[in-house]
Amino acid sequence: MKLHNRMKIELMSLPENVGLARIAVAAFASECNLDVGELEEIKVAVSEAVSNAIIHGYQKDANGVVTLTATLQDNVLEIIVEDKGRGIADLEQALEPGSADDPERMGLGFVFMKSFMDEVNVESEPGRGTRVRMIKKIPKNPQAEN
Repeated sequence: MKLHNRMKIELMSLPENVGLARIAVAAFASECNLDVGELEEIKVAVSEAVSNAIIHGYQKDANGVVTLTATLQDNVLEIIVEDKGRGIADLEQALEPGSADDPERMGLGFVFMKSFMDEVNVESEPGRGTRVRMIKKIPKNPQAEN
């Protein structure tokens, strides 16, 4: 597999950094052959993953660090959002729609990620953090082959 591009940024676990993560990934993904709707879907998926890290992983503690990595390899965009927060005790339940532990939340973050991305893999260990890996397959650009 040929590596085309990669970025890695660390963000403090501040709510205002959700927007920064969205913009960074959108700028990175803009080099791909994606339409505006697909870019929006990627931005929403990233927002949900970073928000989960801040709200649930670090319980809004601003001293946490969220790591965002985006890699473009062949025709695949891989986005990884990692935190070293409290982790998810019951991952299977957390992946179910409506499973928010906060009554002000809908519990649809993972649902959005799964519906907007081609693959979503979540690994978590209580007390050690969570890693969300999202894959978006990029259509081949016919003009690039000419």
